[in-house]
Amino acid sequence: MTSKTKPTDPYAKAGVNIEKGNKLVKSIKASVNATHDKRVLGGIGGFAGLFQLGSKYKNPVLVGCADGVGTKVSLSQIHNKIHLTGQDLVAMCVNDMITCGAEPLFFLDYFAASKLEPRSTAKIVKGIAKACKKSNCALLGGETAEMPGHYVKNNFDLAGFSVGVVEKSKIIDGKNIKSGHIIIGIESSGPHSNGYSLIRSIIKKHKAPDSILHALLKPTHLYTAPILELIKKINVKGMAHITGGGLTENIPRILKSGLVADINLSSWKFPKAFKWLQEKGRISQADMLRIFNCGIGMIYIIDKTDLAKAQKILSIHKLRTFEIGSITESNLKEQIRYY
Repeated sequence: MTSKTKPTDPYAKAGVNIEKGNKLVKSIKASVNATHDKRVLGGIGGFAGLFQLGSKYKNPVLVGCADGVGTKVSLSQIHNKIHLTGQDLVAMCVNDMITCGAEPLFFLDYFAASKLEPRSTAKIVKGIAKACKKSNCALLGGETAEMPGHYVKNNFDLAGFSVGVVEKSKIIDGKNIKSGHIIIGIESSGPHSNGYSLIRSIIKKHKAPDSILHALLKPTHLYTAPILELIKKINVKGMAHITGGGLTENIPRILKSGLVADINLSSWKFPKAFKWLQEKGRISQADMLRIFNCGIGMIYIIDKTDLAKAQKILSIHKLRTFEIGSITESNLKEQIRYY
């Protein structure tokens, strides 16, 4: 006697659903393919992504970056904003990349969850694809992993990997920074993707107004297009992406020994979300500047004569900029000072 009962999939019984994975791939295929141009050979579904570098560069140097969104994903889940985390993921990688003058070429993502939900996962991947499109960067491939027992309940994590290219003679590495150069800060959209373990602990103790939550959940600014235009027209001496470590730890990373960044804290106003975090979390100003970007998501260093031209370029991209300080010589060990 033949049973009409459908055989049980032992993998699904263990908590991993292959059919859902296949459904996800089908739902994101159009969004992923929309980021491809003639440099991408083949499409989604292969074992590896193929990218043709071409002959644009005489002496190309490849640049690689990897990052994640951190515990911002938890806050986004609670407030049904996970579709915004895709841009966070891309931005945290490509914003690092452009600090050396590199053009993003392609991006790969890794999504791991306790249980794969095709609809919600597709929203995240489509957000990644949209951000890649804005950054002129192909979403070349990725990986999803369903890991019941390792991740619990509806937990998930995101990681991103990006590869770019820069002409060797045009690498921006901070070696040309000298005393007298000025520091320009570009506004952030909020905390970007840093400091969220502290942010979440503050929110647990103090109910955040809707306006503050909105600011805290805004996706990270994509600085790629405006910065790439800027470095074509301006001699940029150095750049720093203000991520974990804030202004305090990120600006010194591009300074030679003997140079110090003097930062004028009255040159811009801390956005309301940061003021709220500082007040409710009873955080000192020194710690705020070491943990958060405090409203400055990216800085670049130029000659004073290029200021007006640089500001005009970034204003076209609807980004506010502030002259936040200057470079001076110093024999002190510290490479950043606030006044």
